[in-house]
Amino acid sequence: MAEGAETTITAPFEITGWDGATYEEPAEGPKLTRARIHKRFSGAIEGTSVTELLTAQGDAGSGYVASERVEGALNGHSGTFVLQHGGVGDETEQRAFGHVVPGSGTGELRGLRGTAVYAHDEDGARLTLSFTL
Repeated sequence: MAEGAETTITAPFEITGWDGATYEEPAEGPKLTRARIHKRFSGAIEGTSVTELLTAQGDAGSGYVASERVEGALNGHSGTFVLQHGGVGDETEQRAFGHVVPGSGTGELRGLRGTAVYAHDEDGARLTLSFTL
């Protein structure tokens, strides 16, 4: 990875812990939940993360927002960084977004910047991260 050049990696992950609860369930409209999620990444990211997740889940669509701290090695560079990501969708369209929080990198990941997109489908759970370091 050349310094300053953008790199894109895809890292599979597994959810190793999920502790969630509904905090609002109105008679009409989406149910709101909060969860703390733990993940283990492999491949280009070797490490773990902890995430605080807020969701809105209704009959017509759903959405989530999250803050996630990743600890481990990204392409062999050790440290931590924070992602903020989310998504919205319905039966016909899904949109996801995410970013590395500027200034959140530590250790060899200091200065990390980039975008992040999570996907969960028939190919499994994975994070695609496009970044500069």
